[in-house]
Amino acid sequence: METKQTQTPGQNNGAPAGGRFNPRGARTGQRPGSGFSRGPGGPGGRGPSRRPLVKKSEYKEKVIEVRRVTRVVAGGKRFSFRATVVVGDYRGRVGIGIAKGLDFAAAVMKAQRKAEQEVVKVELLENRTVPYMIEAKYGAAKVRIKPAAKGHGLIAGGSLRTVLELVGIRDVSAKIVGRTKNKIANAQAGIVALKSIHTNKK
Repeated sequence: METKQTQTPGQNNGAPAGGRFNPRGARTGQRPGSGFSRGPGGPGGRGPSRRPLVKKSEYKEKVIEVRRVTRVVAGGKRFSFRATVVVGDYRGRVGIGIAKGLDFAAAVMKAQRKAEQEVVKVELLENRTVPYMIEAKYGAAKVRIKPAAKGHGLIAGGSLRTVLELVGIRDVSAKIVGRTKNKIANAQAGIVALKSIHTNKK
């Protein structure tokens, strides 16, 4: 004759409430140890986290060009990316950087660091325009920048507009007068023009 075990209310024979018994002490479907509290600084309270802190940059960045570069090596081809990034703080500082990386993110990050190292300070009129007309060349690229009255707006195109926008210019008429369409050369010509402001001031 079989005897049936009776279970009084509130008893579940060692199984946690709301789930089946798990010999590891956790509910079925949970990760092992998920019911335990974590101490400060990391799982299990094993001290402070060793994850490096990423310092937030004071510059805003814009990617003006990304290209895939192929290099022939022994045994085949090796692919990488070349990124061109312009950084600026909208308050008279701007820089441009070019770097290569094995993937898109690495190339952009390296180019941003290089651009921050190449930042130049530009003397603007009333912190919004250039004091006089400027012309500058970089290789085959040539740009012309003219001052404008307050409220005129930023009139420019291509990578030159990106440089002028990030440096903080708001009222200017700029034009790429060279024949080349190379974005890097036109951006570098814009940097050369802005750098020459304090040396050519009348």
